Amino acid sequence: MPGSRLTQQERQRIASGLAESLAYAEIARRLDRPTSTITREVMRNGGPTAYRAELAHRATERRARRRTTAAPRGSESLPQPRGRDAEALTEYEETLTTVLLASGLPTMAARVLTCLFTSDEGSLTAADLTRHLQVSPASVSKAIAFLAGQSLVRRERDDSRRERYVVDDDLFYQATIASARANDQLVTVARQGVALLGPDTPAAARLENIARFLDFISENITRAAEQARDILRTAPRAPGENMPDGEPARD
Repeated sequence: MPGSRLTQQERQRIASGLAESLAYAEIARRLDRPTSTITREVMRNGGPTAYRAELAHRATERRARRRTTAAPRGSESLPQPRGRDAEALTEYEETLTTVLLASGLPTMAARVLTCLFTSDEGSLTAADLTRHLQVSPASVSKAIAFLAGQSLVRRERDDSRRERYVVDDDLFYQATIASARANDQLVTVARQGVALLGPDTPAAARLENIARFLDFISENITRAAEQARDILRTAPRAPGENMPDGEPARD
């Protein structure tokens, strides 16, 4: 039933669907569940190749018991301003974490990044993260080191000299540019292979096609990242405000 917890029988059907290489959407349709429920269930329990129904069911029961035990400690969670629904936000955080996991991030890095994305300030201390995620400081430190290495977070000191971890628009620009530069390195190495293997060989032709493809992608990624950064740095015009050439802005 949509909205209720998955049963053990449903988890067995999920495992069967994965074994048949069915898409998450198709498994969800057969179970009359949202696709996001199936995606989150699979990614939280080993991914599509390692999902096991019995193990997933036991893990879910353990998490439920932990939440029940930890319920009196709700004051340790990050405060929820603006009248937000704490339960709905928790559900959203799980969904966002699942998407980040599917993009290739390690579990703890995905959980930390979700916390930073959903905080109004866009910055949290190690203590904030440790308290909210109920994990060890070492786990947070390892996740931050990974995210910083990917240019997805940066460190800074606040007025109290505490280290804070920050996400902002410029970090995404830097991460995108770093990704494009990684492609550039592969382009260079691929073309070294072309010279070594000989331009008229099938292997060289394959490497040249790889180089051309990645070269094109990198150039367009870099251009798009620069344009996006410029757009985000431009204050939005008020309705009816004139464009620089005197024409009224279009809504």
